[in-house]
Amino acid sequence: MSAPSTSCRIDVFWHDGMLNHDTGKGVFDTGMNPGFLEVLEKHPENSDRIRNIVSILSKGPISSYISWHSGSPATIHQLLSFHSQEYVDMLIEADKNGGKKEICCGTFLNPGSFNAALLAAGTTLSAMKYILDGYGELVYALVRPPGHHAQPTQADGYCFFNNAGLAVQLALDSGCKKVLVLDIDVHYGNGTAEGFYRSDKVLTVSLHMNHGSWGPSHPQNGTVDELGEGEGFGYNLNVPLPNGSGDKGYGYAMREVVIPAVEKFEPDMMVLVIGQDSSAFLKLNVVYPEVACYPPANRNCLKRVNI
Repeated sequence: MSAPSTSCRIDVFWHDGMLNHDTGKGVFDTGMNPGFLEVLEKHPENSDRIRNIVSILSKGPISSYISWHSGSPATIHQLLSFHSQEYVDMLIEADKNGGKKEICCGTFLNPGSFNAALLAAGTTLSAMKYILDGYGELVYALVRPPGHHAQPTQADGYCFFNNAGLAVQLALDSGCKKVLVLDIDVHYGNGTAEGFYRSDKVLTVSLHMNHGSWGPSHPQNGTVDELGEGEGFGYNLNVPLPNGSGDKGYGYAMREVVIPAVEKFEPDMMVLVIGQDSSAFLKLNVVYPEVACYPPANRNCLKRVNI
């Protein structure tokens, strides 16, 4: 079998320090021990999932197409391109105090979590820089903790730093005029949408189940009328789907709603947030927080969304 061409290569950015984020055990994602259970379940966002993804990519049927790269932690300066100083300072202080803090519902900052979050953000930025510098055609940031629920001023949904949002801002700061974010996680990519809600330079598209707001950390509803504000009005596209939509439902939404909007927008960079919890093989509450980036040269990038 001949070696795959560089055009077929997937450049994967990863760092095993992200495994040090321990989300604990309890009842679902509460961290609670009611005292009468024989076995406490692992938090749904646990390191076992990403260990298996690394194993699949290393040993599975597409392993010969994978080129591995090591990530590095983000700097505080880099985090401030998306997040507020006050929010970042709060997380720094919580980490200095030893962690062991529930930042918001189900989102635990334990010893090792902050450094893992820095690695997730930095690894995603490394992936984006790699593609901006012209070294690859398809780059995959395999990261945890996840990021797409994290808003500029607060954590949400197991997310501390918005990895995709940081990558988008890096692309804009590096000369990209228009960036598309396509989020197919089963939950609304509210943090990324919030970060660019007033910008006409970023089209944020999210296909998700119609779950609405789930509390103070997630005030957005993900409904079709959340369209953006000011210059960003019309640049946030939500496509809430009923449970059980399946492949036909996703296909119809892509053909009839997403592709026409993207073609009209004409992005020169695409960031794909490929949470796989919409898969029929996974629970709806499991978040796979990976980010794939496509280069400016790939104008027909939507043909490559499904990898």
